[in-house]
This record gives sequence, structure tokens and C-alpha cells, in this order.
Amino acid sequence: MSSALFQPLALRGLQLPNRMVVSPMCQYSSEQGAATDWHIAHLSSMATSGASLVLLEACGVELAGRITPGCLALCDERTEAALARVIEIVARLAPAALGVQLSHAGRKASSRVPWEGGTQWRPGEGGWATDAPSAIAHGEGEVPPHALDAAGLARIRQAFAESARRAARIGLRAVELHMAHGYLMHEFLSPIANQRTDAYGGSLENRMRYPLEIFEAVRAALPDDIPCGVRVSATDWMDGGWTPDDTVAFAHELKRRQCDWIDCSSGGISPAQKIVPGPGYQVPFAQKVRRETGITTMAVGLITEPAQAERIVADGDADLIALARGVLYDPRWGWHAAAALGAQVDAPRQYWRCQPASQRNLFTNALTGQR
Repeated sequence: MSSALFQPLALRGLQLPNRMVVSPMCQYSSEQGAATDWHIAHLSSMATSGASLVLLEACGVELAGRITPGCLALCDERTEAALARVIEIVARLAPAALGVQLSHAGRKASSRVPWEGGTQWRPGEGGWATDAPSAIAHGEGEVPPHALDAAGLARIRQAFAESARRAARIGLRAVELHMAHGYLMHEFLSPIANQRTDAYGGSLENRMRYPLEIFEAVRAALPDDIPCGVRVSATDWMDGGWTPDDTVAFAHELKRRQCDWIDCSSGGISPAQKIVPGPGYQVPFAQKVRRETGITTMAVGLITEPAQAERIVADGDADLIALARGVLYDPRWGWHAAAALGAQVDAPRQYWRCQPASQRNLFTNALTGQR
């Protein structure tokens, strides 16, 4: 019986040979937003993992929208040129398609990198002022953000569209919009962070308005054959916050606007959240969205074993599996999944001879013998 995880899937003009995706994972290794040699090494490893699509880490649509000073940006000629160099090299050498996650960190911007504590980096200490829907700090003792006015909303909307054009120009083949984890778009969606009294606050319809405007601007900026999806936090894990039912309503609106997938994560809006993680703990969110809207979904979160990923896809709980820490720990996760599930996977021909004697047909088009 053929593996569900290794069935192909089309997203507009992007033909994926399997359902494995490398999730965006911040590397905190840019230089003033510009990609470096580290990104070549990292992405080359991820793009030879067996996954069919690798989504680059969150790229700020403006420098002030980066999470940390080490985060990537795709917002001007300098950052575009640096990332174009990385994409050209990796795409030429590795089999996976490359996409990007576009982001604005909102009130969670100007943070220190994790190995320096991850705390807010205040203006005057090397950090910068942040923007949000409302002037409410993320954590106790933090400097409150600036509440965006009409000009600020227009500026960021245009920045997302321009970053999308840059992504297409340098050969990235898919775009995901980061609307999760407590960053700017999630801040607009969640009543915990959004206490506006204008057309962008209050009701669910109003709180969805700006993220939907962002999606529309990006979709209009991209060529028709480049798919565009959205990562959401399906729940805030807090009373009075964003809920799975809200996520379904949001997914319906995104589907109407031709969104290509919903990537179902959760949390991040407040340090007061109460999450109890476990294997596949976020999969029910992808299942709910898929079954109630019919949109393509991506499951993420402590999916570590091939049999577990296979079951999620085979049972119809999600269409795609996004791998993060697991594929960092095992950069050949996709190869091992193919071996376990009796499937084939694409790999650079320089590596073909590494396949075990018991797996002589593991690699697509690989030689089955040697001289």
C-alpha cells in the first residue's frame, strides 16, 4: 500500500512530490537583516532532508519588524541581494522547493536573541520602538508599543506587498504570511492584544480586517502561480482570547480570498498562556480547520515519528506535515521516513550510494548497483 505522506500535492504552480515541509525556524544569524553564509549551510541541509518544501525563517517586511537584530529581513535592495545569493546557491544544489515566511513582529520586535535571554531590547540600549494595534506591552515591565495609526497601517501593508514582490523576483516559490505566535497580525486578531475602538478592533469581523487586507495585498503582488498560505495561532490558550472557532471563521475568509493553505500552530500572545504540549498536540486544530472549511491545512508541533506523520495525513487530519526541531536534530528525517514507510525520496545524486543494502530503491532515480 502506498504511503499517504509520500503522495504528491499541487499548490497552484508548485508541484510537491510529498507532504513533508520544513517549517520556518529563526536562525538569528543575519547581519542587519541580510542573509549570511550560515543561511547557505542551514538551508542546504534542510533542502536535502527529503522534504518537498522548505519555508525560510520569518523575514521582516521592514527592519523594525524583525524579532531580533539577528533576524532576516526582505525589505530593501541590500537584503534582497543578500537573500538572492543564498537562494540561487541552495536552489541549484538541493532538490526541495524554497519558500519564505513574511512577518512583522509587532510588539514582540526588538528582542534579544535566545542565547542572550530573549528579553525586550529597549530603545537606547540598542533596540528600537515597536508597533502594535494597541499600546499594550507583551510582558510585564516591557516598554509599550506604539499604536498604529492610519499612516502606519498603510506603510506596513505596502511593505508586505513589496516584500512579496521581492520574494518572487529572487525565485522563491511559495509565500507564507506569519499571523501567529503573538506577532503583529496575531496581535490584531486577538482581543488580548487588540483593544482598538476603530474599524480594526472590537468585533471578530473588525479584528480580522487588517490581516485580511494584508493577505489581499500580498496575493495581488504575487504571480498567480506562486501559492500563498497563512500560519495562524489556532488558540491563545487563554480565557478571553482567540479560539479555534475564531480560527475557522478566519480560515473561511482566507479561503474566499484564495489562500492556499492554513498552517495551524498556537499560542504566543501572552506569557500568561497555559499550554500543555505533547506529541501532535496541535494536530486537532489542523483537523478542525480542514474539516470545517475544506482548505488545505498543515499540521505542526511535536510530530517526530514517520508513523505519526503518516497517520495524520492518512486519517485526513491535515494535508501537509511541517517539521521543525525534529528535522534540525535529524536533517535526513525525510529519508528515514521514506525507508520506514516503503516510499522513495529525492536526494542529491552525490549521496545515492549511501542507501542501505535493504533500501536499494530508496532514492528517486538512484542507481541500484555499483561497479
